[in-house]
Amino acid sequence: MHCVRKVTEDLYWVGANDYRTELFENIHPIPEGVSYNSYLLLDEKTVLFDCVDWGVCRTFLENLEYVLKDRPLDYLLINHMEPDHAASIAEVLLRHPETTVISNEKAFLFMRQFGFDVEGRMDTVKEGDTRCFGKHTVTFLLAEMVHWPEAMVTFDTTNGVLFSADAFGSFGNLGGRLFDDEVDFDRDWIDNARRYFTNIVGKYGPFVQKLLAKAKTAPIKMFCPLHGPVWRTNLGYYIDKHDKWSRYIPEENGVMIVYASMYGNTESAAQALASRLCDKGITNVRVYDVSKTHASYLVAEAFKYSHIILASVTYNLNIYPVMEDFLHHLKVLNLSKRVFGIIENGSWAIKSGTLMEKYIDENLKDCRIINSRVTINSSGNRSNEIEMDELADAIVKSVEEEAKLLEAGEKAVAEAQAAAEQKAALKKMSAKERMALRMKQRQK
Repeated sequence: MHCVRKVTEDLYWVGANDYRTELFENIHPIPEGVSYNSYLLLDEKTVLFDCVDWGVCRTFLENLEYVLKDRPLDYLLINHMEPDHAASIAEVLLRHPETTVISNEKAFLFMRQFGFDVEGRMDTVKEGDTRCFGKHTVTFLLAEMVHWPEAMVTFDTTNGVLFSADAFGSFGNLGGRLFDDEVDFDRDWIDNARRYFTNIVGKYGPFVQKLLAKAKTAPIKMFCPLHGPVWRTNLGYYIDKHDKWSRYIPEENGVMIVYASMYGNTESAAQALASRLCDKGITNVRVYDVSKTHASYLVAEAFKYSHIILASVTYNLNIYPVMEDFLHHLKVLNLSKRVFGIIENGSWAIKSGTLMEKYIDENLKDCRIINSRVTINSSGNRSNEIEMDELADAIVKSVEEEAKLLEAGEKAVAEAQAAAEQKAALKKMSAKERMALRMKQRQK
Protein backbone atom coordinates (compact mmCIF):
# COMPACT_ATOMS: atom_id res chain seq x y z
CA MET A 1 0.00 0.00 0.00
CA HIS A 2 1.40 3.39 -0.98
CA CYS A 3 2.26 6.23 1.42
CA VAL A 4 3.08 9.43 -0.45
CA ARG A 5 2.73 13.18 0.05
CA LYS A 6 2.58 16.00 -2.49
CA VAL A 7 5.39 18.45 -1.73
CA THR A 8 4.54 21.13 -4.26
CA GLU A 9 3.39 21.25 -7.88
CA ASP A 10 4.89 18.33 -9.84
CA LEU A 11 6.88 17.10 -6.81
CA TYR A 12 6.05 14.16 -4.50
CA TRP A 13 7.61 12.64 -1.38
CA VAL A 14 8.03 8.89 -1.99
CA GLY A 15 10.30 8.06 0.95
CA ALA A 16 9.66 5.86 3.98
CA ASN A 17 9.75 5.94 7.77
CA ASP A 18 11.90 3.55 9.76
CA TYR A 19 10.59 2.62 13.20
CA ARG A 20 12.61 -0.60 13.56
CA THR A 21 16.25 0.46 13.38
CA GLU A 22 17.55 1.13 16.89
CA LEU A 23 20.94 2.64 16.06
CA PHE A 24 21.57 5.15 13.27
CA GLU A 25 24.91 4.31 11.60
CA ASN A 26 24.87 1.49 14.18
CA ILE A 27 26.01 3.92 16.90
CA HIS A 28 23.42 6.67 17.62
CA PRO A 29 20.16 5.66 19.36
CA ILE A 30 17.03 6.69 17.48
CA PRO A 31 14.14 5.78 19.80
CA GLU A 32 11.79 7.91 17.68
CA GLY A 33 12.97 6.38 14.43
CA VAL A 34 14.09 8.20 11.31
CA SER A 35 12.71 9.04 7.88
CA TYR A 36 14.46 8.38 4.59
CA ASN A 37 13.28 11.03 2.17
CA SER A 38 13.15 10.55 -1.57
CA TYR A 39 11.39 12.89 -4.00
CA LEU A 40 9.89 12.29 -7.44
CA LEU A 41 9.46 15.08 -9.99
CA LEU A 42 6.81 14.60 -12.69
CA ASP A 43 7.77 16.94 -15.51
CA GLU A 44 8.16 16.23 -19.23
CA LYS A 45 10.86 13.96 -17.88
CA THR A 46 10.54 12.12 -14.57
CA VAL A 47 13.30 12.56 -11.99
CA LEU A 48 13.86 10.65 -8.74
CA PHE A 49 15.96 12.57 -6.21
CA ASP A 50 17.94 10.05 -4.13
CA CYS A 51 16.88 6.66 -2.81
CA VAL A 52 16.46 5.11 0.65
CA ASP A 53 17.98 2.62 3.07
CA TRP A 54 17.65 -1.05 2.12
CA GLY A 55 15.52 -1.74 5.19
CA VAL A 56 12.60 0.31 3.80
CA CYS A 57 13.17 -0.43 0.11
CA ARG A 58 9.88 -2.30 -0.35
CA THR A 59 7.77 0.61 0.88
CA PHE A 60 9.83 3.04 -1.19
CA LEU A 61 9.36 1.04 -4.39
CA GLU A 62 5.62 0.82 -3.81
CA ASN A 63 5.48 4.60 -3.40
CA LEU A 64 7.63 5.18 -6.47
CA GLU A 65 5.55 2.95 -8.72
CA TYR A 66 2.28 4.47 -7.43
CA VAL A 67 3.33 8.01 -8.40
CA LEU A 68 5.00 6.99 -11.68
CA LYS A 69 2.01 4.89 -12.71
CA ASP A 70 2.89 3.78 -16.25
CA ARG A 71 5.50 6.45 -16.94
CA PRO A 72 9.19 5.55 -17.34
CA LEU A 73 11.73 6.80 -14.83
CA ASP A 74 13.94 8.99 -16.98
CA TYR A 75 16.48 10.12 -14.39
CA LEU A 76 17.79 9.09 -10.98
CA LEU A 77 19.61 12.05 -9.43
CA ILE A 78 21.96 11.15 -6.56
CA ASN A 79 23.06 13.95 -4.21
CA HIS A 80 24.63 11.71 -1.57
CA MET A 81 26.04 8.20 -1.73
CA GLU A 82 25.81 7.10 1.90
CA PRO A 83 24.00 3.73 2.00
CA ASP A 84 21.02 5.02 4.01
CA HIS A 85 20.18 6.96 0.82
CA ALA A 86 21.88 4.93 -1.88
CA ALA A 87 21.46 1.27 -0.94
CA SER A 88 18.37 0.96 -3.15
CA ILE A 89 20.03 2.27 -6.31
CA ALA A 90 20.61 -1.21 -7.73
CA GLU A 91 16.97 -2.20 -7.23
CA VAL A 92 15.68 0.98 -8.89
CA LEU A 93 17.97 0.51 -11.89
CA LEU A 94 17.04 -3.18 -12.17
CA ARG A 95 13.36 -2.25 -12.39
CA HIS A 96 14.00 0.74 -14.66
CA PRO A 97 16.66 -0.08 -17.28
CA GLU A 98 15.64 3.11 -19.12
CA THR A 99 16.98 5.34 -16.31
CA THR A 100 19.98 7.65 -16.63
CA VAL A 101 21.86 8.41 -13.40
CA ILE A 102 22.84 12.03 -12.73
CA SER A 103 25.58 12.70 -10.19
CA ASN A 104 29.13 13.99 -9.80
CA GLU A 105 32.44 12.30 -10.49
CA LYS A 106 33.20 11.38 -6.86
CA ALA A 107 29.73 9.94 -6.39
CA PHE A 108 30.14 7.70 -9.41
CA LEU A 109 33.46 6.52 -7.96
CA PHE A 110 31.63 5.56 -4.76
CA MET A 111 28.91 3.80 -6.76
CA ARG A 112 31.56 1.55 -8.28
CA GLN A 113 33.05 0.93 -4.83
CA PHE A 114 29.64 -0.14 -3.52
CA GLY A 115 29.18 -2.44 -6.51
CA PHE A 116 26.49 -0.53 -8.43
CA ASP A 117 26.67 -1.04 -12.19
CA VAL A 118 26.03 2.36 -13.76
CA GLU A 119 28.30 2.08 -16.78
CA GLY A 120 26.74 3.42 -19.97
CA ARG A 121 23.99 5.33 -18.12
CA MET A 122 25.95 8.08 -16.33
CA ASP A 123 25.43 11.83 -16.70
CA THR A 124 28.29 13.49 -14.80
CA VAL A 125 27.72 17.03 -13.51
CA LYS A 126 29.90 19.56 -11.73
CA GLU A 127 29.41 22.78 -9.77
CA GLY A 128 27.20 25.26 -11.61
CA ASP A 129 25.97 22.83 -14.29
CA THR A 130 22.26 22.82 -15.11
CA ARG A 131 19.77 20.28 -16.40
CA CYS A 132 16.31 20.98 -17.80
CA PHE A 133 13.53 18.42 -17.44
CA GLY A 134 10.74 20.43 -19.11
CA LYS A 135 9.29 23.19 -16.94
CA HIS A 136 11.90 22.60 -14.28
CA THR A 137 15.57 23.54 -14.53
CA VAL A 138 17.98 22.55 -11.78
CA THR A 139 21.53 23.60 -10.94
CA PHE A 140 24.10 21.78 -8.85
CA LEU A 141 26.18 23.00 -5.91
CA LEU A 142 28.93 20.84 -4.43
CA ALA A 143 28.70 20.32 -0.67
CA GLU A 144 31.97 18.53 0.03
CA MET A 145 32.24 17.05 3.55
CA VAL A 146 28.62 17.79 4.46
CA HIS A 147 29.30 15.20 5.45
CA TRP A 148 30.90 12.97 2.77
CA PRO A 149 33.32 14.23 0.10
CA GLU A 150 30.96 13.51 -2.82
CA ALA A 151 27.92 15.28 -1.36
CA MET A 152 26.14 17.91 -3.44
CA VAL A 153 22.82 19.75 -3.33
CA THR A 154 20.45 20.43 -6.20
CA PHE A 155 18.48 23.67 -6.58
CA ASP A 156 15.32 23.79 -8.67
CA THR A 157 15.38 27.30 -10.13
CA THR A 158 11.76 26.96 -11.25
CA ASN A 159 10.09 26.49 -7.84
CA GLY A 160 12.85 27.41 -5.37
CA VAL A 161 13.22 23.89 -3.91
CA LEU A 162 16.65 22.95 -2.57
CA PHE A 163 17.26 19.21 -2.44
CA SER A 164 19.70 19.58 0.44
CA ALA A 165 21.03 16.01 0.94
CA ASP A 166 22.04 15.54 4.60
CA ALA A 167 21.97 19.29 5.26
CA PHE A 168 18.96 20.55 7.28
CA GLY A 169 18.04 16.99 8.29
CA SER A 170 16.94 15.46 11.58
CA PHE A 171 16.41 12.21 13.42
CA GLY A 172 12.77 11.22 14.03
CA ASN A 173 10.04 9.58 11.95
CA LEU A 174 7.50 11.75 10.15
CA GLY A 175 4.44 9.70 11.06
CA GLY A 176 2.33 11.04 8.18
CA ARG A 177 3.38 14.65 8.63
CA LEU A 178 5.86 16.11 6.16
CA PHE A 179 6.23 19.87 6.59
CA ASP A 180 7.75 22.00 9.34
CA ASP A 181 4.42 23.78 9.84
CA GLU A 182 2.68 20.45 10.48
CA VAL A 183 4.76 19.81 13.61
CA ASP A 184 5.69 21.71 16.76
CA PHE A 185 9.36 21.83 15.89
CA ASP A 186 10.62 23.62 19.00
CA ARG A 187 8.79 21.16 21.23
CA ASP A 188 9.13 17.86 19.39
CA TRP A 189 11.97 18.11 16.87
CA ILE A 190 14.73 20.58 17.76
CA ASP A 191 16.53 18.16 20.11
CA ASN A 192 16.53 15.47 17.40
CA ALA A 193 17.75 17.99 14.81
CA ARG A 194 20.55 19.22 17.06
CA ARG A 195 21.65 15.70 17.96
CA TYR A 196 21.59 14.72 14.29
CA PHE A 197 23.67 17.68 13.16
CA THR A 198 26.21 17.75 15.98
CA ASN A 199 26.99 14.04 15.87
CA ILE A 200 26.82 13.48 12.12
CA VAL A 201 28.04 16.77 10.66
CA GLY A 202 29.46 18.60 13.69
CA LYS A 203 33.09 17.92 12.81
CA TYR A 204 32.69 19.70 9.47
CA GLY A 205 31.49 23.14 10.61
CA PRO A 206 33.68 25.12 8.17
CA PHE A 207 32.30 23.11 5.23
CA VAL A 208 28.74 23.78 6.41
CA GLN A 209 29.59 27.48 6.48
CA LYS A 210 30.70 27.25 2.84
CA LEU A 211 27.40 25.62 1.90
CA LEU A 212 25.39 28.22 3.83
CA ALA A 213 27.24 30.97 1.96
CA LYS A 214 26.30 29.35 -1.35
CA ALA A 215 22.69 28.90 -0.23
CA LYS A 216 22.37 32.59 0.58
CA THR A 217 22.89 33.44 -3.09
CA ALA A 218 19.89 31.35 -4.20
CA PRO A 219 16.20 32.35 -3.81
CA ILE A 220 15.34 29.24 -1.81
CA LYS A 221 11.69 28.71 -0.89
CA MET A 222 11.87 25.17 0.46
CA PHE A 223 14.40 22.73 1.94
CA CYS A 224 13.90 19.08 0.99
CA PRO A 225 16.41 17.17 3.16
CA LEU A 226 17.06 13.44 3.16
CA HIS A 227 15.90 13.05 6.80
CA GLY A 228 13.18 14.83 8.73
CA PRO A 229 10.60 17.49 7.82
CA VAL A 230 10.49 19.50 4.62
CA TRP A 231 10.90 23.21 5.40
CA ARG A 232 8.54 25.60 3.64
CA THR A 233 7.78 28.36 6.16
CA ASN A 234 10.41 29.56 8.65
CA LEU A 235 13.61 28.88 6.76
CA GLY A 236 15.49 31.66 8.55
CA TYR A 237 14.96 29.97 11.92
CA TYR A 238 16.55 26.72 10.74
CA ILE A 239 19.38 28.45 8.89
CA ASP A 240 20.23 30.37 12.08
CA LYS A 241 20.43 27.12 14.07
CA HIS A 242 22.80 25.57 11.55
CA ASP A 243 24.84 28.75 11.40
CA LYS A 244 25.38 28.65 15.18
CA TRP A 245 26.06 24.91 15.30
CA SER A 246 28.58 25.10 12.46
CA ARG A 247 30.37 28.09 14.04
CA TYR A 248 30.33 26.31 17.43
CA ILE A 249 28.43 29.22 18.97
CA PRO A 250 26.27 28.19 21.97
CA GLU A 251 22.54 28.34 21.37
CA GLU A 252 21.87 29.17 24.99
CA ASN A 253 23.77 30.81 27.80
CA GLY A 254 23.38 28.08 30.38
CA VAL A 255 25.13 25.31 32.30
CA MET A 256 25.50 21.62 31.50
CA ILE A 257 26.78 19.54 34.42
CA VAL A 258 28.17 16.11 33.47
CA TYR A 259 29.19 13.79 36.28
CA ALA A 260 31.01 10.45 36.50
CA SER A 261 30.30 8.84 39.87
CA MET A 262 31.06 5.32 41.10
CA TYR A 263 29.27 5.29 44.46
CA GLY A 264 27.22 8.48 44.45
CA ASN A 265 29.59 10.96 46.11
CA THR A 266 30.58 12.79 42.93
CA GLU A 267 26.93 12.76 41.89
CA SER A 268 26.03 14.46 45.19
CA ALA A 269 28.56 17.21 44.46
CA ALA A 270 27.12 17.73 40.96
CA GLN A 271 23.58 18.01 42.32
CA ALA A 272 24.75 20.37 45.07
CA LEU A 273 26.32 22.66 42.47
CA ALA A 274 23.14 22.62 40.37
CA SER A 275 21.08 23.66 43.42
CA ARG A 276 23.45 26.50 44.26
CA LEU A 277 23.32 27.83 40.71
CA CYS A 278 19.53 27.83 40.76
CA ASP A 279 19.55 29.61 44.12
CA LYS A 280 21.73 32.27 42.55
CA GLY A 281 19.37 32.79 39.63
CA ILE A 282 21.01 30.56 36.99
CA THR A 283 18.14 28.15 36.33
CA ASN A 284 19.07 27.12 32.78
CA VAL A 285 20.91 24.09 34.17
CA ARG A 286 20.94 20.45 33.02
CA VAL A 287 22.57 17.57 34.92
CA TYR A 288 23.68 14.32 33.24
CA ASP A 289 25.14 11.03 34.41
CA VAL A 290 27.82 10.28 31.82
CA SER A 291 27.60 6.55 32.64
CA LYS A 292 23.90 6.33 31.75
CA THR A 293 23.56 8.90 28.97
CA HIS A 294 24.61 7.99 25.44
CA ALA A 295 27.44 10.18 24.17
CA SER A 296 25.34 11.46 21.26
CA TYR A 297 22.94 13.17 23.68
CA LEU A 298 25.81 14.65 25.68
CA VAL A 299 27.46 15.99 22.53
CA ALA A 300 24.22 17.66 21.44
CA GLU A 301 23.82 19.34 24.83
CA ALA A 302 27.46 20.46 24.75
CA PHE A 303 26.76 22.23 21.46
CA LYS A 304 23.69 23.84 23.04
CA TYR A 305 25.09 25.35 26.25
CA SER A 306 27.80 27.92 26.89
CA HIS A 307 29.16 26.33 30.10
CA ILE A 308 30.12 22.70 30.76
CA ILE A 309 30.96 21.49 34.26
CA LEU A 310 32.84 18.19 34.45
CA ALA A 311 32.60 16.28 37.72
CA SER A 312 34.67 13.09 37.71
CA VAL A 313 36.08 10.57 40.09
CA THR A 314 39.68 9.47 39.56
CA TYR A 315 39.91 5.91 38.18
CA ASN A 316 43.21 4.01 38.06
CA LEU A 317 45.00 7.35 38.28
CA ASN A 318 43.15 8.54 35.18
CA ILE A 319 39.92 10.22 34.17
CA TYR A 320 36.90 7.94 34.67
CA PRO A 321 36.68 6.04 31.33
CA VAL A 322 33.22 7.17 30.23
CA MET A 323 34.08 10.79 31.05
CA GLU A 324 37.24 10.48 28.99
CA ASP A 325 35.15 9.01 26.17
CA PHE A 326 32.82 12.03 26.33
CA LEU A 327 35.80 14.38 26.10
CA HIS A 328 37.11 12.38 23.15
CA HIS A 329 33.81 12.89 21.33
CA LEU A 330 34.04 16.65 21.91
CA LYS A 331 37.56 16.62 20.47
CA VAL A 332 36.61 14.58 17.41
CA LEU A 333 33.61 16.81 16.68
CA ASN A 334 35.68 19.99 17.08
CA LEU A 335 33.64 21.57 19.88
CA SER A 336 35.10 24.94 20.78
CA LYS A 337 34.30 28.30 22.40
CA ARG A 338 33.03 26.89 25.71
CA VAL A 339 33.69 27.65 29.36
CA PHE A 340 34.52 24.64 31.55
CA GLY A 341 34.40 24.09 35.30
CA ILE A 342 35.97 21.19 37.21
CA ILE A 343 34.94 19.03 40.16
CA GLU A 344 37.33 16.18 40.97
CA ASN A 345 37.10 13.29 43.41
CA GLY A 346 39.30 10.45 44.60
CA SER A 347 40.27 8.52 47.72
CA TRP A 348 44.02 8.73 47.00
CA ALA A 349 46.18 10.39 44.35
CA ILE A 350 43.39 12.62 43.01
CA LYS A 351 44.24 13.17 39.33
CA SER A 352 40.98 13.59 37.38
CA GLY A 353 40.76 17.40 37.63
CA THR A 354 44.29 18.06 36.44
CA LEU A 355 43.94 15.51 33.65
CA MET A 356 40.62 16.94 32.46
CA GLU A 357 42.09 20.45 32.38
CA LYS A 358 45.08 19.18 30.42
CA TYR A 359 42.80 17.40 27.93
CA ILE A 360 40.75 20.56 27.37
CA ASP A 361 43.85 22.76 26.97
CA GLU A 362 45.47 20.39 24.47
CA ASN A 363 42.44 19.31 22.41
CA LEU A 364 39.60 21.86 22.49
CA LYS A 365 40.06 25.20 20.76
CA ASP A 366 39.14 28.59 22.23
CA CYS A 367 37.93 27.13 25.52
CA ARG A 368 38.40 28.65 28.97
CA ILE A 369 38.57 26.86 32.33
CA ILE A 370 37.20 28.53 35.45
CA ASN A 371 39.97 28.84 38.05
CA SER A 372 37.83 27.73 40.99
CA ARG A 373 38.03 23.95 41.35
CA VAL A 374 36.29 21.65 43.82
CA THR A 375 38.46 18.78 45.12
CA ILE A 376 36.71 16.03 47.08
CA ASN A 377 38.44 13.36 49.13
CA SER A 378 36.10 10.36 48.86
CA SER A 379 32.98 12.30 49.94
CA GLY A 380 32.09 15.93 50.37
CA ASN A 381 32.50 17.61 53.75
CA ARG A 382 32.26 21.08 55.27
CA SER A 383 35.57 22.15 53.76
CA ASN A 384 34.09 21.58 50.31
CA GLU A 385 31.20 23.95 51.01
CA ILE A 386 33.45 26.99 50.56
CA GLU A 387 34.95 25.58 47.33
CA MET A 388 31.47 24.80 46.00
CA ASP A 389 30.24 28.33 46.73
CA GLU A 390 33.32 29.79 45.06
CA LEU A 391 32.79 27.65 41.97
CA ALA A 392 29.09 28.57 41.83
CA ASP A 393 29.89 32.28 42.14
CA ALA A 394 32.53 32.00 39.41
CA ILE A 395 30.05 30.26 37.10
CA VAL A 396 27.40 32.93 37.72
CA LYS A 397 29.90 35.67 36.92
CA SER A 398 31.07 33.84 33.80
CA VAL A 399 27.51 33.25 32.57
CA GLU A 400 26.83 36.98 32.85
CA GLU A 401 30.07 37.82 31.02
CA GLU A 402 29.44 35.27 28.28
CA ALA A 403 25.96 36.67 27.69
CA LYS A 404 27.50 40.04 26.85
CA LEU A 405 30.20 38.47 24.68
CA LEU A 406 27.68 36.36 22.77
CA GLU A 407 25.49 39.38 22.15
CA ALA A 408 28.45 41.42 20.93
CA GLY A 409 29.67 38.56 18.76
CA GLU A 410 26.32 38.02 17.10
CA LYS A 411 26.02 41.75 16.45
CA ALA A 412 29.45 41.75 14.79
CA VAL A 413 28.51 38.75 12.63
CA ALA A 414 25.24 40.43 11.59
CA GLU A 415 27.09 43.63 10.65
CA ALA A 416 29.69 41.67 8.66
CA GLN A 417 26.97 39.77 6.80
CA ALA A 418 25.12 43.01 6.03
CA ALA A 419 28.34 44.54 4.70
CA ALA A 420 29.01 41.48 2.53
CA GLU A 421 25.47 41.56 1.14
CA GLN A 422 25.80 45.27 0.40
CA LYS A 423 29.10 44.66 -1.39
CA ALA A 424 27.52 41.87 -3.46
CA ALA A 425 24.58 44.13 -4.35
CA LEU A 426 26.96 46.88 -5.47
CA LYS A 427 28.77 44.47 -7.79
CA LYS A 428 25.51 43.74 -9.57
CA MET A 429 24.80 47.45 -10.15
CA SER A 430 25.87 49.34 -13.23
CA ALA A 431 28.38 52.19 -12.88
CA LYS A 432 25.52 54.66 -13.32
CA GLU A 433 23.48 53.02 -10.53
CA ARG A 434 26.48 53.02 -8.16
CA MET A 435 27.09 56.71 -8.83
CA ALA A 436 23.43 57.52 -8.14
CA LEU A 437 23.59 55.57 -4.86
CA ARG A 438 26.72 57.44 -3.73
CA MET A 439 25.09 60.79 -4.52
CA LYS A 440 22.02 59.80 -2.51
CA GLN A 441 24.19 58.74 0.48
CA ARG A 442 26.07 62.07 0.38
CA GLN A 443 22.81 64.01 0.42
CA LYS A 444 21.89 62.25 3.66
